[in-house]
Amino acid sequence: MSAKFLIIDDGATERHLLSSMLRELGHEVDIAESTEGAMARIIAGGYRAIFLDIVMPNQDGYKFLRQLRTNPETANQYVIFSSTKRTKLEVEYGIKRGADDYLPKPISQESLNECLAKIL
Repeated sequence: MSAKFLIIDDGATERHLLSSMLRELGHEVDIAESTEGAMARIIAGGYRAIFLDIVMPNQDGYKFLRQLRTNPETANQYVIFSSTKRTKLEVEYGIKRGADDYLPKPISQESLNECLAKIL
């Protein structure tokens, strides 16, 4: 089953790695280097899920996720935090802030497959 995903991440290497893994699985991928302008893309995009980095310049993933959850058009959008923040407490914090799932970086094919199995 093919799906459409959005990756929001300021790291070129991370964007490339994740988008390559998703495309190899037959999925469509859009990329944003920051949260700027991402809300309009999400509203118009029809994404199955968004992979959202936490640590980014200008606006971090926590603040952007809060915006998504308070907007009626995006409140139910499936969001997966992807971050180098990987301790149990950091993962729990991300989930408590409203993320649907959490993938620690570097993302492995195995962890991505487990995540996708929950949503496809």
